[in-house]
Amino acid sequence: MKIQNIAFPVIAMLVSISVLAQKPTEVPKPSDKPIDLNNPADIIIYIVLPLCAVLFFIVYKKQRNKKS
Repeated sequence: MKIQNIAFPVIAMLVSISVLAQKPTEVPKPSDKPIDLNNPADIIIYIVLPLCAVLFFIVYKKQRNKKS
């Protein structure tokens, strides 16, 4: 038998075990619930702040292009 036929499954098993061993247990997990658009905090966090970031980026790029 070739060494590749033996080494690949062994290495794959060791890598998969190490990946599973690194799974954090005490970290909060994401929620399965969708975003509640009736909550003003969710609207601000998920809609208003990203739009502001995009607008500020566009304004910054326009000002930078005018200077150069």
